Amino acid sequence: MAWDTERTRRLLLEAAVHEFAERGPDGARVNAIAARAGINKERIYQYFGDKRGLFEAVLTDQLEQLAAASPLTADKAGDLAEYAGHVFDFHRTHPQFLRLMYWEGLQPQDGELPAESARASHYADKVAALAAAQQAGTLPRDVAPGYLLYAVAALAAWWFAAPQVVRMILGADTDDPDTLRAALVSLVRRLEVRN
Repeated sequence: MAWDTERTRRLLLEAAVHEFAERGPDGARVNAIAARAGINKERIYQYFGDKRGLFEAVLTDQLEQLAAASPLTADKAGDLAEYAGHVFDFHRTHPQFLRLMYWEGLQPQDGELPAESARASHYADKVAALAAAQQAGTLPRDVAPGYLLYAVAALAAWWFAAPQVVRMILGADTDDPDTLRAALVSLVRRLEVRN
């Protein structure tokens, strides 16, 4: 029987997402990831090199999933609220993503981050799409496009990043994610209004 390398790799990534989200890159254990995946731990070393390589692969994979779920291209940049809604939806269905980002942020920032240049290029493409929308007059120009992207990303993530704060501020309104999404889209629509 032929070994299904891609399936094995996918199972390890899926198991690692949960282990790293729960325990971080330092607290996660290779044995636990392998057991969760039902795969021999030696495959982790074969496919990813070491635990750090696996953490980097997990972050890269999750970021690619976010990019696929929430595209922001020049033709869509004028509808920033819809983009925010897609980012919100991703966070709702991938609650481990923000935890992974927090764990990454807690690591010493003394070197290049996993896939940093590719990630920076991806963000630069989104900023360029917003700049093009501003030039075309479909978005206001009073906020620089990089700041605009950052603000929308922060608004879309905060509901999930600090649910306890959201609950304390909004109370019962936080019980319905559709209400939260609608509020987010409404807020971002206000950012789209041209003066």
